[in-house]
Amino acid sequence: MPPTPEVIEIAAGDVADELRRRGIASDERVTLMIAPDQEWIPGRRESRARVVVAGLTDGDIDRLIKQAQREVEPSGE
Repeated sequence: MPPTPEVIEIAAGDVADELRRRGIASDERVTLMIAPDQEWIPGRRESRARVVVAGLTDGDIDRLIKQAQREVEPSGE
């Protein structure tokens, strides 16, 4: 008899650890349902996907944000 499906809620970064804890090998097939909580900033996920497709890294994004902040901050003169 196949195992009964189970629904759990964990952080995305904890998925691999949870599978290991349950004795599920990395080459076994599992079904993963992705149902993220409501986003704090609407459109952030879609925007990030576009940035990644454009070839930018997290470091690039951080640098661009800091550069934009410097451009709008008062110069202090």
